[in-house]
Amino acid sequence: MKVNTGKSPLALSVLIAILSLSLVVNLPGLAVTPMLGTLSKIFPDTTQLEKQLLTMLPNLLIIPCLLLAGKLSLSHHKITVITVSLIVYSMCGIAYLFATSMVQLIIISCMLGIGAGILIPFSTGLLADTFAGAERMKQMGYQSAISNLTLVVATYAVGLLSHGNWHLPFIVYLIPIIPLALTPLLKKIPACDLYGECGMPSSSTSVENASVSNGKFIVSRLVATIAVYFFVTYSSIVISYYCPFLIEKESWSADIAGIVTAIFFFFTFVPGFALKPIINAFGKNTLIYAVLSLLGGLAMFAFVRQEWAMFLGSALMGFGYGVYQPIIYNKATLTVTSPRKSTLALSIVLVANYTAIALTPVIIDGLRSALGGGGIIAFAFKLNFFLTLAFAIIVALKRNSFVFRPN
Repeated sequence: MKVNTGKSPLALSVLIAILSLSLVVNLPGLAVTPMLGTLSKIFPDTTQLEKQLLTMLPNLLIIPCLLLAGKLSLSHHKITVITVSLIVYSMCGIAYLFATSMVQLIIISCMLGIGAGILIPFSTGLLADTFAGAERMKQMGYQSAISNLTLVVATYAVGLLSHGNWHLPFIVYLIPIIPLALTPLLKKIPACDLYGECGMPSSSTSVENASVSNGKFIVSRLVATIAVYFFVTYSSIVISYYCPFLIEKESWSADIAGIVTAIFFFFTFVPGFALKPIINAFGKNTLIYAVLSLLGGLAMFAFVRQEWAMFLGSALMGFGYGVYQPIIYNKATLTVTSPRKSTLALSIVLVANYTAIALTPVIIDGLRSALGGGGIIAFAFKLNFFLTLAFAIIVALKRNSFVFRPN
């Protein structure tokens, strides 16, 4: 069975192998967030810094590895690089099951970050290599949906498994075994697509009405794409960092943290499979409505102290972020002057995502200290609400610019 790619037809089995890489791209750090409270009981001497390092360090290490992956994508060894990164990832999943201290968990998480960082750009880059035009946008939506759906299942599973043996939640890090088993199918991708040597015109090569290229990138497009992705990630990831502590402060059930996180990533997943109908419905205002959804969700956390408000807020924020994510991925492929450099562009844009994940608590705590904002939990959500309000105004004013046009 063949799949329409906008280029040459592609075997369905190969597409499944490519999309299987999306199963693991969102897991580092975030999948263990719901069990941070449990780890505090297992290791009572654990400091707040150590708990944050468990989620922050993998994302920090992912950043240089993303750039390394972008460089490696220009070689003729893409499949080998993908295979090795999946092996490292899988070995870390096994190592978690035998860890006996927080320090070991942090070290394993660092190795996981290295493996994931090299793999992540290829999960989207292979789609950019093999698809074009509207078909590429559709597959970017599927990629985003699959990665976020996996995280929904993983975070919910972590919440359930954390009530038993504390090692059990780390079983989610064995998921890379699935794409590892499918890597032989990736060798069936046409070589001219895989290495950008088909000589076919691509929408990513258009520089009409764009700033002068530096030979690899359309600089104004790349900078705008990076800035937008950084902000929307920073704006929404506040849930993962501060919701568990908000729940603890309000003396609600610890299980709520897992439910809120699962709702967020479920509604991040939904737009990926319905991206085309969403864009058709909202047209050029798609990203305006998406940021308003983010804003509404933040308002629930910032100004309402009820359980239902957290559920609604996480759904609204997840939907807004879920619309932005695949559109940003597609925009990244339109910032280069050659299709061969699509994965390199994606790796650079993805740095913005992981930098935002790593720096969010640093930014919020720094601004709280500078502004004298009181309690960190209330300040975090209110700060992001007002910053996102300012961002929404920018989106409305610049809705016809490259980065805020949905297609």
